[in-house]
Amino acid sequence: MTEAPLEDTVVDVEVRSSERVFDGMVWGVRRDVFDYNGEDITREYLDHTGAVAIFALDDDGRVLLIKQYRHPVSMREWEIPAGLLDIVDEDPLVAAKRELAEEADIQAADWAVLSEFYTSPGGSDEAIRIYLARGLSAADGVFDRTHEEADMELRWVPFDDLVDAVLERKLQNPSLVVATLAAFAGRQRDWATLAPADSPWPRHPKLRSSGD
Repeated sequence: MTEAPLEDTVVDVEVRSSERVFDGMVWGVRRDVFDYNGEDITREYLDHTGAVAIFALDDDGRVLLIKQYRHPVSMREWEIPAGLLDIVDEDPLVAAKRELAEEADIQAADWAVLSEFYTSPGGSDEAIRIYLARGLSAADGVFDRTHEEADMELRWVPFDDLVDAVLERKLQNPSLVVATLAAFAGRQRDWATLAPADSPWPRHPKLRSSGD
C-alpha cells in the first residue's frame, strides 16, 4: 500500500462565526467558532498579517545579520532582515526587497524562495516566507530607522559559523534558525531546493482567503 505524500494539507471547515476581539498596534486577536467533525469548537488566535524574511548571502559566503531588541523576550536577538506584509496588496517579493533596503541599505539581483513556515500554528495564523538573496550591492538610498530599529547592529557572518551557532543553540530567532538550516541543506544539494522568487503562496491564510 502506497502511503500519501509527506506534506501538510489545507482543510476547509465551516466557520460559523469570526470576530476580531482585540485590535493592537500591529496585530490583533480573533475568535472563531467552527465545525470540526460535527462539533462546534471555539478558538482564539493571533490575527497576523504575515511576514517575509531575507537570507542575504554575499559572494564571499557571508550572511547578513542584524541585532535588534525584542521586548516580549527582553533580548537583543541576532536575526535576518524581515518585515510585515502590512501594505495592502503588496506582493511578498516586493515587500522582501523593500525590507532588505530599509533595514540594511542593501539590494539584490538574484532572488529565490528558500523556505516557508507558520510561527505558531496552534495560536497564530502568522506565515513567513524566507527568500534567498544573492548578487548583493548597496541600495540606492540610506533609510532612517526609529524605535527598536534605531540601534540595530549589522554584521556579516561566515555561513559555516552561523550554522555552528544555530546548532549550538546560541541563536533563537525562528526565521534565522529555519533559514540557516534550509540554506545549509540547499547548499548541500547545489541549491536544487530553491523555488522561483515569484512562486505563488497558496498556504498563506490571508492570501488564500483573498483568493490569490
